[in-house]
Amino acid sequence: MNHTTMRTALAALALALGTALPAYAHGDNHTHDPRHGGMVTEVGDIDYELVLRPDVVTLHVRDHGQSASTEGANAKLTVLSGSAKTEATLTPAGVGMLQAKGSFPTAPGTKAVVLVTLPGKKAANVRFAVK
Repeated sequence: MNHTTMRTALAALALALGTALPAYAHGDNHTHDPRHGGMVTEVGDIDYELVLRPDVVTLHVRDHGQSASTEGANAKLTVLSGSAKTEATLTPAGVGMLQAKGSFPTAPGTKAVVLVTLPGKKAANVRFAVK
């Protein structure tokens, strides 16, 4: 292969990769990193970040990187730690937040499951594990 053919092939490859990458990213630029020090799980196009503290649990809800409306949302939390099971109802607590107060285990190995129903959306079963 001569140098001209090689340069043409590399230019074509670079052009193809440059146009393919935005399609791979679905055209959105959001990350799934925790913004509030919690654990993040994505279900559908919604990011759920669970902040589990001994006295309060907060679930932050983002749709394509932006706080989602939680007005009228329903959420049931189940926390499993060893043989102990703790349940709570999360209620809207500001834009993009659902919250419950109580007494919650937070040790490594603790698992949490939240059944979330946002207005106009299908129910989501969201799972988290404390590391």
